[in-house]
Amino acid sequence: MIYLVEDDNSIRDLVVYTLETSGLPSRGFAAAAEFWEAMEKETPSLVLLDIMLPDEDGLSILKKLRRSSQSARLPVIMLTAKGTEYDKVVGLNEGADDYIPKPFGMMELVARVRALLRRAESGQAEKTTVFRIGDIMLDPKKHVVKVKDETVTLTYKEFELLQLLMENEENVLTREQIMGKIWGYDFDGETRTVDVHVRSLRIKLGTAGDRIETVRGVGYKIGN
Repeated sequence: MIYLVEDDNSIRDLVVYTLETSGLPSRGFAAAAEFWEAMEKETPSLVLLDIMLPDEDGLSILKKLRRSSQSARLPVIMLTAKGTEYDKVVGLNEGADDYIPKPFGMMELVARVRALLRRAESGQAEKTTVFRIGDIMLDPKKHVVKVKDETVTLTYKEFELLQLLMENEENVLTREQIMGKIWGYDFDGETRTVDVHVRSLRIKLGTAGDRIETVRGVGYKIGN
């Protein structure tokens, strides 16, 4: 089940209809209160979240989702009419997995949703190797990250990013490679999404975050 929080009736109805006809069961909510009531009964597989809402803005909702152990890794895509760099960075910094500015094409939306769901539902299922680099331990099967034996809570995309870097220890990954592997769609010149997730990951890893190195003009790598 996909939850959409969007106060514009026409957009909400169109998105829900498109997702449903694409084989993706969905529910739409006009306000945050309705969304939270539904969350108490069922946790969705993904949330589409508008920023501008009448009772509680989308960023506030996102913060609450990330603070709860039940929804800390719940995939979230931000939908917003705001196209400024500031709003995008704020959303990504708060833990959004993806960001689609309005107006957007329905087929693009469905493709982004499917890509994120594929990664969330099956991306880790076959991974059994436990990765260790310095003080960082990542267990894909248990979906656990620890630094000096202390559990670190990451969003779904942050976890995937760290795993990708650890799988390619000491190898430089370009932003294009990271976008393709983690977000599942073509890199189109957009670097902010990758950069913001790397910065957030470094902060959450504390002193161990220094192991993630920036290779100027190329991308990122992790090493001992």
